[in-house]
This record gives sequence, C-alpha cells and structure tokens, in this order.
Amino acid sequence: MLRGWGSRADFWILEENNMAMKLGLRAAAVAACMTLAVLAGPARAADIPLVTGEQWTASTEQVKKGYLVGIANLVQVELAFGGATPAADAQSVVPRMAKGLRGQTLDSVREGLTRWYAANPQRLQRPVVETIWFEMVVPGLQKAN
Repeated sequence: MLRGWGSRADFWILEENNMAMKLGLRAAAVAACMTLAVLAGPARAADIPLVTGEQWTASTEQVKKGYLVGIANLVQVELAFGGATPAADAQSVVPRMAKGLRGQTLDSVREGLTRWYAANPQRLQRPVVETIWFEMVVPGLQKAN
C-alpha cells in the first residue's frame, strides 16, 4: 500500500467528495446564471441584435475570433450540461452544430465566413449564425452521414 493512501474505502470517499464538489460547482454555476438572467430582466428576441455580414466584414480579426469563441463557449456549456444524455434534436441545435462543425477550428470557421461574405457581397445582411449553420454545419452533417 502506498504511504498516505490508506484503504480502498478512503479512495472511494475521496471519489465521492470529488463528485459532490463537481455537482456543487455545477449547481453554483446554474444559480449564478439564473441570478444574472433575473437581474438582466426579460430579454426579447428583438432586444438581442444579430451580427450580420456587415459587422463581420468591418470587424478586426480579433473581434471575429472573440465572436466565434463566444459561440464555441456556448456550445461547450450546453454539451457539458447535457452530459451523457444530450438534448434531442427537437430540443436543441447544439448537438447537431457540434457534429456538423467537427474537424473545424476557430480559424477555419473565421476564414470560411470571411470568404463566404467576400463571395456574396449582396448577402451582407445575412446573420453570421445563419451563415455558419447553412454553409458549414449542414454540409458537415451531410458528410458525417
């Protein structure tokens, strides 16, 4: 037996404490998010602006990366929250988005968006999220099937 480790029961107690701490952290994160949502007041779809190709093409590379990091973080939080039982396709687009973007990097998505808007200047009003979905996610899902 390793010095300082004790019995197998000690190991399982440590594991239970570790899992309890993770659950506590998850509960704290959910509580913090709910508090922020309540304090921020009700958000209506009309209150939340969509970034379009106009803003995309006028943004610096750092701003573009920041925008994509925000989307990636949202996807990661949603996937982590779902755990081993992700939401059904009818409940969330996140699992499909993750699957459709598999193999992409932040830079490849950024470059793909920049190329698409450059090739389609008449479509600069199209929201970036919509462009990601129809020009990257959907083709990625078709390749995966």
